[in-house]
Amino acid sequence: MALPTPPIPPIKEPEVKCTQIFINNEFVNSVSGKTFPTTNPSTGAKIVDVQEGDKADVDKAVAAARKALEFGSSWQKMDASGRGRLLQKLADLLQRDIAYIASLDVLDNGKPYKEAFFVDAGSCVNILRYYAGAADKICGKTIPIDGAYFCYTRHEPVGVCGQIIPWNFPVPMLIWKLAPALACGNTVVMKPAEQTPLSALYIASLVKEAGFPPGVVNIVPGYGPTAGAAIASHPDIDKVAFTGSTEIGRVVMTLAAQSNLKRVSLELGGKSPNVVFADADLDYAVEMSHMALFFNMGQCCAAGSRTYVQEDIYDEFVKRSVARARARKVGNPLDDSTESGPQIDETQFNKILSMVESGVKEGAKLQCGGKRHGDKGFFIQPTVFSDVTEDMLIGREEIFGPVQCIFKFKTMEEAIEKANKSQYGLAASIFSKDLDKVMTFTGRVKAGTVWVNCYNWLTAQTPFGGFKQSGFGRELGEYALHEYTEVKTVTMQTTSKI
Repeated sequence: MALPTPPIPPIKEPEVKCTQIFINNEFVNSVSGKTFPTTNPSTGAKIVDVQEGDKADVDKAVAAARKALEFGSSWQKMDASGRGRLLQKLADLLQRDIAYIASLDVLDNGKPYKEAFFVDAGSCVNILRYYAGAADKICGKTIPIDGAYFCYTRHEPVGVCGQIIPWNFPVPMLIWKLAPALACGNTVVMKPAEQTPLSALYIASLVKEAGFPPGVVNIVPGYGPTAGAAIASHPDIDKVAFTGSTEIGRVVMTLAAQSNLKRVSLELGGKSPNVVFADADLDYAVEMSHMALFFNMGQCCAAGSRTYVQEDIYDEFVKRSVARARARKVGNPLDDSTESGPQIDETQFNKILSMVESGVKEGAKLQCGGKRHGDKGFFIQPTVFSDVTEDMLIGREEIFGPVQCIFKFKTMEEAIEKANKSQYGLAASIFSKDLDKVMTFTGRVKAGTVWVNCYNWLTAQTPFGGFKQSGFGRELGEYALHEYTEVKTVTMQTTSKI
């Protein structure tokens, strides 16, 4: 996710405009009357109270989404090209309000403004336009079967789709799920993360402004054990898509199976190997490995969180990585020169520091960082460990923070064996100038995405998802459309073979 360089509008602290639940194209209070606070992680202070959805609100949202799918409804009758035009309009509105949306995520999530503007909101304009163009190109096949029959397939919407998204990329996670679902003609009930509901609720207002019919998109902020569980277990939801931890992914899958056996797609945790061979461009590999881990304050499921470096260059790689980490600017995400903002909340902040402590206790060498940065908010110093091994907690479990763990390897066989020795399989990368090494590694590593001499390069066209306990199903690209369609086979008897 390289950052473009054009100038961006100056940021100011945004006025929060939308704090209610969005159902049937209207903003409403929760049935219970409850609210919950959302917090600025840069200061720890409350931003605003948001209406708290639970099962009763999910029931209302599902009923609205189901009604919008009824035969003869405006959404059901709409041509596929009409759905594309609505997605294009939504893209236009997101582009129009991109600075405001980015500023909401700076306030609510703590990510640096430049990343919120270009990487998050900016990339989502392109994703909406991609699926707008795909809406009228979702095609079945004619199948030459034996006998006097004519056979074809139809790709039809799954129905009401429940979508549960995390806090680390509030806008991309919303658009990654919303755009393909709508392109295929589904309706949606979405729960944004309770830590970061503000941008999702504002985008709901743009959905209405774009002209989507009532009930097509419904946004229910709330907590996982209440609103999230209600979505996963709802008998009138046809499919659930979840992004988050492997632990909660298991819960979602269980609830889906125990209710109506709804379809499920899961994008879960990762502990991705980033393998640097001795023939790589060292300065470039150090910088890319740094970004692979520290991007978004390390709060990235695909982060290159196991950095494997060949023994010939290991000491020099560690030395340069430590210098780069010490130079990384941590601070106010409103400042254009800031590279890292705070962690999302106190819970995550404490978890990361406890993982750092475990690394020290288990014998990894703490090269730099490992402490709080500043005296307020949830900032952590960029941290580098060397001499990490796979049996250490920091070597095998997802930290989800700014902690780079550097391992040593000798041979290709050892690198592949260690890379694959994980319950996860979300992403991997290799840095090498040797094509044979690249082809061997990319063919044998067990990961849904493999980057070669780059990292975190995600586009609207490229599918993303995991192997093993990193989940199943794909987001982005043409593959995401398969997650939101049912395939119907139609076989017609004819008087003669056609």
